[in-house]
Amino acid sequence: MLKPLILLLFVAILLSLACGLFFLLKPASSENSLRLLTSLKFRISLTVMLLVCLVYGFGTGALTSQAPW
Repeated sequence: MLKPLILLLFVAILLSLACGLFFLLKPASSENSLRLLTSLKFRISLTVMLLVCLVYGFGTGALTSQAPW
């Protein structure tokens, strides 16, 4: 249950990044600036949610590391 949620959040972050790039490259207007800011806020919120899911997963043992060190 946790791994698909992490994948979904990661894909949503990438989509938000692409939307932000689109608004950044469009000709400047006050509406585009607000959309760019909203995209940034949304991306930060998604990143915080992803970090919380990762900390929860490693803390509870639902996620484990396969690193040899």
